[in-house]
Amino acid sequence: MTPADLSRCVVSAVRCAVEDGELGGAVPARVVVERTRPGGVGEYATPVAFQIAKGAGVRPAEVAEVLARRLGAVAGIERVEITGAGFLNFSLTSVSAAQLVRDLRPVAVAVAVAVAVAVAVVEVPDPPSGELRERLVRAAVARIAAAQGVRPGPAVSVAPVARRDGDVLARYGADAVAWAVLTTPARETPEFCDALLVQGEGNELFRVRYAHARAHALVRNAEQLGFRPEPGEVDAPALLRVLADHPLVLEAAAHHRAPERLARHLVELADALLDFQHRVLPKGDEKPSAAHRARLALAEAAGTVLAGGLALLGIDAPTRL
Repeated sequence: MTPADLSRCVVSAVRCAVEDGELGGAVPARVVVERTRPGGVGEYATPVAFQIAKGAGVRPAEVAEVLARRLGAVAGIERVEITGAGFLNFSLTSVSAAQLVRDLRPVAVAVAVAVAVAVAVVEVPDPPSGELRERLVRAAVARIAAAQGVRPGPAVSVAPVARRDGDVLARYGADAVAWAVLTTPARETPEFCDALLVQGEGNELFRVRYAHARAHALVRNAEQLGFRPEPGEVDAPALLRVLADHPLVLEAAAHHRAPERLARHLVELADALLDFQHRVLPKGDEKPSAAHRARLALAEAAGTVLAGGLALLGIDAPTRL
């Protein structure tokens, strides 16, 4: 079971509990499931019990107990635990690398479609002031929400850019400005410095773009060696974990109107891919094998996710750097 499957399973469990009379209230169309914070229980958690409890007129803990019994019997869910006043925490059985790569393909298609038609799908009115940060955040949230097939939630106020829009854009360029703005939480003020222009590891935007370009380079180099990507089993726990979280990150970023969640995820994914890249291609006289094809498919999937994530933020993703 993937984390995205888990979100759908929770919705299904709520629906069945309501239909069977165990719970009252409305069934949510979507449930936010997120990676458990450090020190937490399990791998993933959701506060859905609090959401249902409001409409049902019962304590969140009672809702959580009903859902835990149902979800504990679902294949792919290894363990369900209740913490606090009613948080549901999950540990999942592992997903094969091959299946994960296949599951990410429709996500990539949805992102591409969303980027192409976001303006038509979701109206993004400019704020009366025309302030740069507000425009960038609204547009990014609209694209992310469109990729999820939903409309964005209520707008949140953001701290303004400290310098005049034109001055900032002229000095740093549109992509660097967008990255600085969209990686900053709403209540904080974006900072602009010359580090945004450095083409090196200290620049997070550069690392994300470089990792994407490396994925393309690996595929090109593999073609010269006579082999192509093919999903299969790969021992790459860090990269697999970050990729598995991608659909949930998109959902959370849209739900919370927080594009910085997606940006942080892209940095984590880029770092994992850059660590993994050295294992992809054959070395020396080594012949391409099924293992190399599987590693290449995983690297290609990671590159596709990076490109899609940057596009949702409105940032270019060059294939060569």
